[in-house]
Amino acid sequence: MRLTALITLATLAAAAPALAQAPAAGSPREYQLRMLEHQRKLLLAMADSMPERLYRDRVTPEQRDFAQQIHHAASAAAFIASTTMNGPKLTLPDTAAAFKNRPELRAFVNAAYDYAATLLRDQNDAARVETVKLFGQSMPRWQVWDEIHTHTVWTAGQVVANFRKHGMAPPAFTFF
Repeated sequence: MRLTALITLATLAAAAPALAQAPAAGSPREYQLRMLEHQRKLLLAMADSMPERLYRDRVTPEQRDFAQQIHHAASAAAFIASTTMNGPKLTLPDTAAAFKNRPELRAFVNAAYDYAATLLRDQNDAARVETVKLFGQSMPRWQVWDEIHTHTVWTAGQVVANFRKHGMAPPAFTFF
């Protein structure tokens, strides 16, 4: 019995580094990774659903045009992650190209979310609880990922008006 307990403890101790690197399926980090992927899929679906000829169309003069809005949602996710998570230098594809056509906008969205997802996947537990400033507000780093999600959904929701203006239905909202 004692030998079995020692073997079990040794096995768990040896496995601990590997377990620490991969987020548990039901962990908050795993949920946040799924939300980043949801954001990516939503923005890509919007980019794919809007005719390229309407990428520079605005609903109102004050609003960003369609491509700018998608770009803003994706770039904010990467920029906020970069500045609050101490990640490597952020380099994203050319913005001007992203505004012109679908393949370039898709490449921009994918690069932004690849960057953010890598930072989240690699973030250790100690870093997740460290306090950072996000636009003047103090919060733990884990909460920043939730704020990124809220911003992306808020920004993408505004794009629905671009579809409605042209009598088009936006891509289906995946949670319904």
